[in-house]
Amino acid sequence: MIYRLQSPVRQHKVQPAANNQAMYQERLVARHETIALRGMPCHLLHWGPADSSLAPLVLLHGWMDVAASWQFAVDALSSAFTQGRRIIAPDWRGFGLSMPEQRVDCYHFPDYLADLDALLDQVAGDAPIDLVGHSMGGNIAMMYAGARPARIRRLVNLEGFGLPATRPAQAPGRYAQWLDELRRQRQGELALKAYASPEGVAERLMKTNPRLPADKAAWLARHWARQGSDGRWHILGDAAQKVISAQLYRVDEALALYAAITAPVLSVVADHDSLAQWWKDRFTLQEFHERTRHVRQLTSATVKDAGHMLHHDQPQAVAGLIEDFLV
Repeated sequence: MIYRLQSPVRQHKVQPAANNQAMYQERLVARHETIALRGMPCHLLHWGPADSSLAPLVLLHGWMDVAASWQFAVDALSSAFTQGRRIIAPDWRGFGLSMPEQRVDCYHFPDYLADLDALLDQVAGDAPIDLVGHSMGGNIAMMYAGARPARIRRLVNLEGFGLPATRPAQAPGRYAQWLDELRRQRQGELALKAYASPEGVAERLMKTNPRLPADKAAWLARHWARQGSDGRWHILGDAAQKVISAQLYRVDEALALYAAITAPVLSVVADHDSLAQWWKDRFTLQEFHERTRHVRQLTSATVKDAGHMLHHDQPQAVAGLIEDFLV
């Protein structure tokens, strides 16, 4: 269910923290914009000069995340870098402030590629851009760069692993699961948890990621959730995002897309092995590295003392890698 926000979305107001709660202070304050994109609203954050002649850097967030999640890494970039770039981060459809005007019952992965293609038409024209993606955003970036190689100058993939290999024999069960989850979605059984306060949201963020400092959690909570008409704080993600994809993940298709990428790629992982935590032996970090060998121009890096949200855990290290690779 999508709840009505107490403040109109176009105002982009963020409720301050309680007096006794420290709040992260941005070095670069984002500018907000909402555009029409393929018949849906798309909320964008902009950092850096508002000069359309400058080369754009586009940042793509992960699943159940928002564009504001990039704030800490953007703040860690050098002033020389940010003064010479337009930095743009969209909220993917069904996340953040990019909510559909009419209720949908599921989201299809190829639409993210089409949304990115349409976004680049508006913000970059035919000029090649630099692309950074985290998690789901990294997967989208890799697939898009294979489908539209001429549009990407350089690409940074932050733990955009893809998924375990599947077999065609799994298709009947997958389609049945998808149909079952669509029914559950229609019946309101996939609703996201709501919280009594932004402090409750911040606690949830720190429980999910114990490395996230309290001041950053307090700041992010007010961008990751909004107070609804019922007085509770709701995650800015459509519950329909929880419906499984009807289509199986095809490794052979992913490898063909990787091989078609012509841009140099920087693949960054955290030293805490997320894949082992999620998939056990169904999909390993070694298997991911074997897949990325299909990329023509690949550089790999590891961020120490970090988990999957490495741009939150070590924003200076991540920003340094991005900046050094893109300059």
